[in-house]
Amino acid sequence: MRRIVKMSSVALLAAVTAAVFAFTATNAVAAGPENVTLTVTAVGKKDVSAPAVSRGDVQFFVNKERTQVADWRRGEKLYLAVLIDDSLDAAVGSQWNDLKDFFNGQPDTTYIAVFYSRNGEAALAQDFTNDHALAAKALRLPIGSGAFSSPYFALQDLMKRWPSSGDRRSILLISSGIDYFHGNYPTSPDLQTTIEHAQKQNINVWSIYYPDLGHRAQRFFLVTRAQSDLSQVAEETGAESFYLGTTAPVAFKPFLDELATHLANQYLLTFQGNGGAKGRFERDRVTSELPNLEFLHASQVFLPASK
Repeated sequence: MRRIVKMSSVALLAAVTAAVFAFTATNAVAAGPENVTLTVTAVGKKDVSAPAVSRGDVQFFVNKERTQVADWRRGEKLYLAVLIDDSLDAAVGSQWNDLKDFFNGQPDTTYIAVFYSRNGEAALAQDFTNDHALAAKALRLPIGSGAFSSPYFALQDLMKRWPSSGDRRSILLISSGIDYFHGNYPTSPDLQTTIEHAQKQNINVWSIYYPDLGHRAQRFFLVTRAQSDLSQVAEETGAESFYLGTTAPVAFKPFLDELATHLANQYLLTFQGNGGAKGRFERDRVTSELPNLEFLHASQVFLPASK
């Protein structure tokens, strides 16, 4: 005869509680640190070429605490998006030969896309390709009129539509930096949001200043504020901003040569970080005892929420 055992309500509650605790404990173990990757650019000081840098040559700090580097490797593949402000003076077209030479000088592992910033959106002219001559064909003269908005809207639009990847990603913004939607005093209110988008996605935002056709682009104070905003975005995303005073540069070539050198000396640093329940930003620092060497990298990293 089969014996039927009845469980009391107290015993049943105890069993369910034990199961819940076991499930929670299992998931608590699984919800550990996540891998976070940061692009680091090695820069030689005093016009000295940057030396090769190995994992043992770098020290990494998150919020002033020494953090173990899980992986350090050359960033072989690069996705480079060139975003050109459609409000620029058409005279910028005289710089396109330098830009085409820069495209064609990139290695086959560099994939280039061309976008135009117009009315707060990044309009695609050529999708990512390592056919650099094809990317060069997408260059055209800016429209010049009717395109005045905020270059930071366009940057955010581009980044939101850019799928995540473990490869290096950079944006080269060619713009006056003037925010015609909100203004640049004391800074563009869209600046911090743009920076945080780039930091979350590990995107370096480089920029070249060039004047636009707007009437306000002639105001010295506004132009210097706009250049300051471009510099802040670049610095806090691990890049540089290029300009010579408030006038149009004579040639892009010196800027593009320096950019090419930087892109050829980039590494991917991976570490483990735990951002808690919601994720959070933390200040970071990369140092080395190698002589005549410094690093460009984002001023803070985003630690993702625990899964």
